[in-house]
Amino acid sequence: MTTFIIIGAAILLIAILLIGLLATRRGKGPTPSSSTDVITTPPETGPGQVDTTTVEAPPGAEEVPVVERPERTASRLVRLRQRLAGSQGGLGRSLLSLLSRDRLDEDTWESIEDVLITADVGVAPTQELVERLRTRLRVEGTAAGDPKAVLREELVALVEPTMDRRLQVSGEDGAPGVVLVVGVNGAGKTTTVGKIARILVAEDRSVVLGAADTFRAAAVDQLATWGERVGVDVVRGPEGSDPASVAFEAVRTAVQTSADTVLVDTAGRLQNKQGLMDELGKVKRVIEKQAPVTEVLLVLDATTGQNGLIQARVFSEVVDVTGIVLTKLDGSAKGGIVVQVQRELGVPVKLVGLGEGPDDLAPFSAEAFVDALLG
Repeated sequence: MTTFIIIGAAILLIAILLIGLLATRRGKGPTPSSSTDVITTPPETGPGQVDTTTVEAPPGAEEVPVVERPERTASRLVRLRQRLAGSQGGLGRSLLSLLSRDRLDEDTWESIEDVLITADVGVAPTQELVERLRTRLRVEGTAAGDPKAVLREELVALVEPTMDRRLQVSGEDGAPGVVLVVGVNGAGKTTTVGKIARILVAEDRSVVLGAADTFRAAAVDQLATWGERVGVDVVRGPEGSDPASVAFEAVRTAVQTSADTVLVDTAGRLQNKQGLMDELGKVKRVIEKQAPVTEVLLVLDATTGQNGLIQARVFSEVVDVTGIVLTKLDGSAKGGIVVQVQRELGVPVKLVGLGEGPDDLAPFSAEAFVDALLG
């Protein structure tokens, strides 16, 4: 009997201890795991206050990429004027300073020619511009008007404002518009494709990107990142695969999904004209089995000057270039390349790159360009 009493007392004591231990842990609350992902919830507090509420992410949950909303054309044009005024303003100031002299003698006109040629305007366009300025300012005298207004009119005419600078990004009969983007590696070709995609997305167009520069894995990955940021499909193949097959799949995807536009990034690695012609020719032929190519954009680095013109000649002989994209124009004081490359190829500059930001690509405007030159 005594033995049963002792055992019962021991069991009762153990039960009391367990109840006390559980009560203590319940008061302290759960201990968070150090491996749990934490996602900050949107603030729901008043203005100026910060909400620090957090929720636990479910184990194994993938982070959903945030799709960006690119800038529309109007804000890009504002930045076009600002950036060009900073980089090209020296050209306009030099010309205005010379034209504002009391006496426009031969030395002054020679200085004006030197300024224009140094800015990569080209010899023939420079001579044409100087001749028109001489006629209006020296022959007509005060009847010609303010030197700045005269210079503006003649520069706008030199940049040829009547050229059609619209991007042909729409197809016919329900087919998508197909834009081939060509140029040497290093000119900013892949980045330009991504930035054009942002312009089209801002205009509420559906886009498919074709990563046909298959010999550069970095270019394919870069284009995939651009596509992810604005929520567009990117068609890619294994490294070193046939660029034409990737381009074909990109267009087929666009046809199947009823996308508005396909942008195809092509390889620029080839060093001889025959090889370049063969590859770009094959890409274009394969694409046109499904839809016509509506635009061929040549990307040129504005800072390369005469080298850029040499590249332009080669590509114009290889493929039917319909428009030019000048990158890094804000980093060059030689904005005259706009005039020279248009004269060289007979096609318009349609887009200009103004910096490294994702929306630093703007439609080219002759008037805005000249206004930026003249401040």
